Amino acid sequence: MKPLADKIRPSRLEDLVGQEHIIGEKKLINRILASKIIPNMIFYGPSGTGKTTLANILAKNSHKKFFKLNGTQANTDDIKHIIAQIGTIDSLNGILLYIDEIHYLNKRQQQSILEFIENGDITLIGSTTENINFSIFKAILSRCITIEFKELTVDHIIESLKRAISLVKEEKSIQINYDITALKYISEVSSGDLRRALNTLELVINTYALHNSQEIFIDMEKAKECSQSKIINYDRNGDGHYNLLSYFQKSIRGSDPDASTHALARLVESGDLNAICRRLLVIASEDIGLAYPQAIVIVKACVDAALQLGFPEARIPLAQATVLLSILPKSNTAYTAINAALDDLHRLDVGTIPPHLCDTHANIAVHNKTKYLYPHDYPNHYVKQQYMPDNLKDKTYYEYGKNKFEQSIKDHWKKIKTQK
Repeated sequence: MKPLADKIRPSRLEDLVGQEHIIGEKKLINRILASKIIPNMIFYGPSGTGKTTLANILAKNSHKKFFKLNGTQANTDDIKHIIAQIGTIDSLNGILLYIDEIHYLNKRQQQSILEFIENGDITLIGSTTENINFSIFKAILSRCITIEFKELTVDHIIESLKRAISLVKEEKSIQINYDITALKYISEVSSGDLRRALNTLELVINTYALHNSQEIFIDMEKAKECSQSKIINYDRNGDGHYNLLSYFQKSIRGSDPDASTHALARLVESGDLNAICRRLLVIASEDIGLAYPQAIVIVKACVDAALQLGFPEARIPLAQATVLLSILPKSNTAYTAINAALDDLHRLDVGTIPPHLCDTHANIAVHNKTKYLYPHDYPNHYVKQQYMPDNLKDKTYYEYGKNKFEQSIKDHWKKIKTQK
């Protein structure tokens, strides 16, 4: 029996929901269809967002011989069979090859079609949920345009659920009514995956139709029972991993404790404890830094506690560290100072270390006429002398941040260094 998700799969571009950035009047896909020339393409993005559906629509309008492979099952012989069709009567207009989950093909398998993509015998459309920069052979990638598919919104999914309900009502001749909040719930827990939402709807209809073949009412109780639990879209090796960690850090840097806690909750749900701990330690020095120097000490204690506790208890010290960092004053002066110093090392002739600052046992220091002045022998443990190499003697890397702690230190040294 054909799944509901396949039954309502759109055959026209106008019926495809979401992806407004590539579909619509004067958008890329519409222009491609109007040109009647299908380029090699790689579709990437979350599951259930329309990648396969769009490939089918493009194939239908290409007038080429259409072949479809799934990277999880395809082997080299499958690819050779398609290559053998080149130039046959059925393939006079060329071949359009769609490979779903293309990242599962190994390098050799991807290379086997490279020559035929390049000479135009095969037009390739590949789809993947992975980071294309790591999962697709670079030679393939360079010959394709890459198109990102974005997660569907709740409204997009509700629209498709309503369409599916209309189709089932007509097909099974049963009355289906629903509470819109139930459809919204199914859409929300599907995490942007239309296929999953449709599977949930189909489960509700099929299981409750057994008890009442004439009428079904989809309410919250049925929606929750058949949805079970929300699946978090998170891939530790994909773009989602880096996007979420970036969101986490930027929310803390932006001093928003609510967004920071929300980002942490997503990371906690993913179970990626090490990534959370590493990022918190970085933030403590990169974004809070000298505005509150004790932050790194507190965060290290929270991180150690989290690693010792493990989930689920680890969420508590992690939350403490996250909220603390988000509400503390911010300073990136140490971060910018070290970056500037490293940049100069790579760009400039920085010169040698001042001789009087070299190891006292080194010949260069023994024979140096400039004597090292020991700061602790002087008032306030300070004496003026040159510390920077001659080539950088006028260079400034560290600028005091405009926060209470750094300004107090600035005032301290200003008084000392201006004394005669």
